[in-house]
Amino acid sequence: MLVIVGSIVVIISVIGGYTAMGGKLGVLWQPFEFVIIFGAAAGALVVGSSKQVAGGVVGGISHAMKGSKYGKDDYLELLSMMYQIFKLAKTKGMLALEQHVEKPDESALFKQFPKFFADKHAVTFFCDYLRMLTLGTDNPHELETLIDEELETKHHEHHEIAHAVQNMADGMPALGIVAAVLGVIKTMGSITEPPEVLGKLIGGALVGTFLGVFLSYGFIGPLANTMKAIFDAEHKYYLCMKAGLLAHLQGYAPAVAVEFARKALLSHTRPTFYEVEQAVQNLPSA
Repeated sequence: MLVIVGSIVVIISVIGGYTAMGGKLGVLWQPFEFVIIFGAAAGALVVGSSKQVAGGVVGGISHAMKGSKYGKDDYLELLSMMYQIFKLAKTKGMLALEQHVEKPDESALFKQFPKFFADKHAVTFFCDYLRMLTLGTDNPHELETLIDEELETKHHEHHEIAHAVQNMADGMPALGIVAAVLGVIKTMGSITEPPEVLGKLIGGALVGTFLGVFLSYGFIGPLANTMKAIFDAEHKYYLCMKAGLLAHLQGYAPAVAVEFARKALLSHTRPTFYEVEQAVQNLPSA
């Protein structure tokens, strides 16, 4: 939502300021300049990216437009789910988790937490490490190293997408110059035309430079930064699970392990201690 609002502000500020100075909007309507700049930038992105990254750009842009999929309520649900799992493991032993770990799609426990249950990547991540605990993994340092390696790989994959969009933004001003040069070449082919015709052609050529800078710094660059920020924020969802798992492995009580996980969250999405306490008190018996 903020991306849309910000984009509207950019358009109103630039176009509104231009018209307020007496500029004519018709001169700015140069669709083929846009095709040259945006088409070449998109093509360069494809050339300079892997198939996975190029395919992820559209989804990443859509994600940035919608904003982060995790809010305070989602983290409260995640903490409650971990409390329920850790409590079950403490009271009935790690083997009691096997039915939930091996068939998470059929787990009645996970279904109590619909947002987490619907996030297949998060469910797979959590169950993979729970499975290792049920198989006898008891070294928290080794498990932490393994989790960090997986999270770093996932984080790197996301940042490659944002980096590709940033590279696209960085190239647009230069591609705007390309469009402007092509416009000048076109103008030189009409050098015998009267001044009013030449003026219109030169103005159209200069629009290429304007569009390249405008699209880069007004839209694509900020969009890349938004994607990075959202990926970083959503990374905390997995760091929260990591903190809880490691605390549980070290023998802490469920409430304490969940508190370790809560502290890993960003302040604006972190539930308070009392909110978590109230939520876990209302959970059904495992």
